[in-house]
Amino acid sequence: MSAFSAMMWNGFREARRNRVTVVVGVFAAVVLLSSSLVTEVTVATFDRVLTDFGLGMMSIILVFLTIFLSSSLLSREIERRTIFLVVSKPVSRRQFLLARLAGTMLTLGVLLVAMTAVFLGELLLFGADVTRTQLLASAGLWFELLVISSVGILFSSFAGPAVSAIATTGMYFTGHLTGDLYGIASRSESLAVRAIGKTLYYALPNLERVNFRPQATYALPVDAATFFSGVGYSLAWTLVLTTLAIAIFERRDFR
Repeated sequence: MSAFSAMMWNGFREARRNRVTVVVGVFAAVVLLSSSLVTEVTVATFDRVLTDFGLGMMSIILVFLTIFLSSSLLSREIERRTIFLVVSKPVSRRQFLLARLAGTMLTLGVLLVAMTAVFLGELLLFGADVTRTQLLASAGLWFELLVISSVGILFSSFAGPAVSAIATTGMYFTGHLTGDLYGIASRSESLAVRAIGKTLYYALPNLERVNFRPQATYALPVDAATFFSGVGYSLAWTLVLTTLAIAIFERRDFR
């Protein structure tokens, strides 16, 4: 097994043993199953509410876990002094950071698959339709988490866990509002406001590009071009963010 694979699996095992991961996993199963109670008050829109509530709770839970894991990823290694053992071996800081990111995404991927299985099982249990868009929404969520993880690792490469968590949370909300901000700014009569809105739109990741949950809720189709365009967009932002994180992390003094 290569050093990269060993560090990735070690990160996955650490996250799996983490009590927060276990609690979130159990909570997700309970919440998804309890969504059937919500649909009792909206019989006419049973499928829509079940889909919206299930995918929405999956997103909230996994985003919370992503912010927790990514924002404390590097600081935890520094506090426990395990980073010194790693950098003293023939393992580059770039390998270490990418392996930790891969381990985090593997953890989130496993949880996402488990939650999706629970969600689809619930749909089948109550006789609701299982659509292709629901599966695409679940897949798109993983790429959204990938961008958020990259943001968290970028901030944790030079800041503490609390600052990283706050900044990553802010980037998450901003990433879902960039399109709205751009639309509001474009209607302004001020050139400065329009310029600021346009700058924010292109300078910050637009997480709505991989958010297909509204389409899944209303059973709207998502074509392959739109899906893969969002995937490519998220991968490009991940490359930019991880490159910045590596550049900062390689120059950081741990003493």
